[in-house]
Amino acid sequence: MNDVIQIILVDDEILFRKGISFLLERETNIEIVFEASNGDELISYLRSTKNHPDIIIMDLKMPILNGVEATKIIHKEFPEIKIIALTSYDSKSFVANMIDVGAVSYVIKNATPQELLTTVNEVALKGFYYTEYVMKIIQTNILNTRKTKSNFDSGFLSVRELEVLKLICYQKSTLEIAEQLFISPRTVEGHRNNLLLKTESRNIAGLVVYAVQNEIMPFED
Repeated sequence: MNDVIQIILVDDEILFRKGISFLLERETNIEIVFEASNGDELISYLRSTKNHPDIIIMDLKMPILNGVEATKIIHKEFPEIKIIALTSYDSKSFVANMIDVGAVSYVIKNATPQELLTTVNEVALKGFYYTEYVMKIIQTNILNTRKTKSNFDSGFLSVRELEVLKLICYQKSTLEIAEQLFISPRTVEGHRNNLLLKTESRNIAGLVVYAVQNEIMPFED
């Protein structure tokens, strides 16, 4: 990833979108590379250029093609792009659905500017960012479906892979994991790639879901 975080904003409310753009553009490490008013404009742009962003901040309720459907398409066609869901809704079912379709973070429209900046920087650094509220929803949602999804056995992952996975769940960066386990960042990346392959997860967020689903990573009630 570049030192500058390249971002696309997608929201049909122009004034709101321009406000976010103004806020983010003040940051020296953030660049807005494109803005769209619906998912159709966004997908058309991504398919027409090779200069893809690091992150898309995606409104969910939009005309023509909404954010949920656009996220599904992007997750399939451009899986390297991180999607932060932006919405007025914070119901548990809404959050769970966005995580399921591929969003790596979730911001409510009444969040503070600092909360948005924190989310962008954390996603750029670690690949995902979930608040305690969202983590609780993931946990609850998966507990309700574990019987049909769980496939973990004690020998499936190595001891080191389990250590890396748990630190990922604590939202540690690659460098932080490397320092804590006294291994190189490259070795951490290797373990992370193995985890993605073994668990059939598409991204870091999927690893967190897997860990909660299989009770590898307990979260406090």
